[in-house]
Amino acid sequence: VQLQAYGGGLVQAGGSLRLSCAASGRTFLTYGWFRQAPGKERELVAAIRWNGGITYYADSVKARFTVSRDNAKNTVYLQMNSLKPEDTAVYYCAAAIRQIITSQVTNIGLYDYWGHGTLVTVSS
Repeated sequence: VQLQAYGGGLVQAGGSLRLSCAASGRTFLTYGWFRQAPGKERELVAAIRWNGGITYYADSVKARFTVSRDNAKNTVYLQMNSLKPEDTAVYYCAAAIRQIITSQVTNIGLYDYWGHGTLVTVSS
């Protein structure tokens, strides 16, 4: 089982990036995109259920970020628009075998697999 996250990079404030997370080895029922900035705790940015496509967003990214999935490619995406310097962080893709209910999607301990992080740097 493997999760591969990629797509990070350096972008100016107001710009866009799209992160991808490709899963191999099995199908997961919930995916989460987390981020961790220097000196801060890892936090959930967005989550999506594989069945039904129900999504969840942190307040700080609502209306700017969009999480989506491609069933055929077993891949989850995070489209990030109107990026701000405070979005600078290492972004991680995580996946859960179970379907996580909305009230618990921020619980890091419920995710079974994690990909390597990809760095997103937003310059002002």
